Amino acid sequence: MADENNGIKRNLKTRHVSMIALGGSIGTGLFVASGASIAQAGPMGAIVAYIAIGIMVYFLMTSLGEMATYSPTSGSFADYASKYVDPALGFALGWNYWFNWAITLAVDIVAVGLVSQFWFPNVPSWIFSAVALLLVFLINLFSVGVFGEAEYWLSMVKVVTIVAFLIVGVMTIFGIIHSDVNVIKNLSAGNHGFVGGWQAVLSVFVVAGFSFQGTELIGITAGEAKDPSKAVPKAIHQVFWRILLFYICSIFVISALVYYKNPDLLSASTQNISVSPFTIVFENAGIAFAASLMNAVILTSIISAANSGSYASTRMLYALAHKGEAPKIFAKLSTRGVPVAALVLTSMVGLFAFLSNLKGGSVAYTWLVNASGLTGFIAWVGIAVSHFRFRRAYVAQGRDLNQLKYRAKWFPFGPIFAFVVSIGVIIGQDPQSFTSFDFEKIAITYLSVPLFIIPYVGYKLVKHSKVIKLKDVDLD
Repeated sequence: MADENNGIKRNLKTRHVSMIALGGSIGTGLFVASGASIAQAGPMGAIVAYIAIGIMVYFLMTSLGEMATYSPTSGSFADYASKYVDPALGFALGWNYWFNWAITLAVDIVAVGLVSQFWFPNVPSWIFSAVALLLVFLINLFSVGVFGEAEYWLSMVKVVTIVAFLIVGVMTIFGIIHSDVNVIKNLSAGNHGFVGGWQAVLSVFVVAGFSFQGTELIGITAGEAKDPSKAVPKAIHQVFWRILLFYICSIFVISALVYYKNPDLLSASTQNISVSPFTIVFENAGIAFAASLMNAVILTSIISAANSGSYASTRMLYALAHKGEAPKIFAKLSTRGVPVAALVLTSMVGLFAFLSNLKGGSVAYTWLVNASGLTGFIAWVGIAVSHFRFRRAYVAQGRDLNQLKYRAKWFPFGPIFAFVVSIGVIIGQDPQSFTSFDFEKIAITYLSVPLFIIPYVGYKLVKHSKVIKLKDVDLD
């Protein structure tokens, strides 16, 4: 089934759309970084931070959902920014987002090699990375249906692991599984569960924000969903509650069973999977193969993230080319509806970044990674602004809100709240670097910001675009 306007295949089922959005936001942020959040802000501090960011993400998803059901497109928020705000904003968002996911693909490919050495320490890591990159390329090359099915099952592994973790955790908390853990002491550590005050909670906002990134994929999948008016709203509601349930419940279980001062909570990483907070809980419950189990799950998560990243960046580049904002070759589709040239370029960028790390260019690799760091938050700001303008234009042109297939609740609070929190998280990455005038740290931390501003200003200077008046916004 092809889209009349641009030839893409609408072959993503509702279950695919739901699981892609869910899988995009459940990964190493939960399986690895959640332990550091608890160590930093205490059990209650971490839970408060994740709930607050979770609420903001819900508003972002409903904002994106309203626009995606009204006008489903693979260009998602970049297209909406061009149509409802200013073409320069859409141009900058689109290229920034493509670059982010292309670099993230390389980061994930490197991580696959590191994690695989848990089982095969004597085999060079680049071999596993190369196999993973080829696998991801082939999955995305075949068809969007194959991508959706692969992502569905990769995400299912994560979901099953979390459910099993929660069951084991609850049984341990209630003493069904023998344990000498003092749950009350662990949960009330510090000042009634808070450690480091509000400053520590705010710092966890940043970690939580990174953990939830990927939920905006739901807008990109709308362009290839069989029935976006049904698939997107259903996915939004399912994904939000599942994410919140998985994150909050998992952090609660970890907090109850692992004391926040446990040094292992700060030691978890893709290189040291044996101290993932999930591994600690499983091992304490007597599951001897916990480290191998979690290593397999985290490997699955990384491949899933690379798969989603390849898809998202490919579709964004295709959408840019379709609007004439990238070379036309990237708008060409295969007979299966896949933008092959866009996929090849994205994979080449990922391969280049991977090779720069492999050949000792770790400085260049680090800069590439940092250059993509804040792009997700910049995209969230773009979604909030675009929805605010869309709804205002819709009303200004005398249209009936009841005619919207999906209507975001609590407007205008939702997009305004999401905008303020996203800007706050961007600024709050490393404020100390400004107070200490550490320009190198400022450059490394905030490199994503000029990489957004430069194309925005460049487009303005060349095209002389202006913010579109509400009455002139093209809603048809």
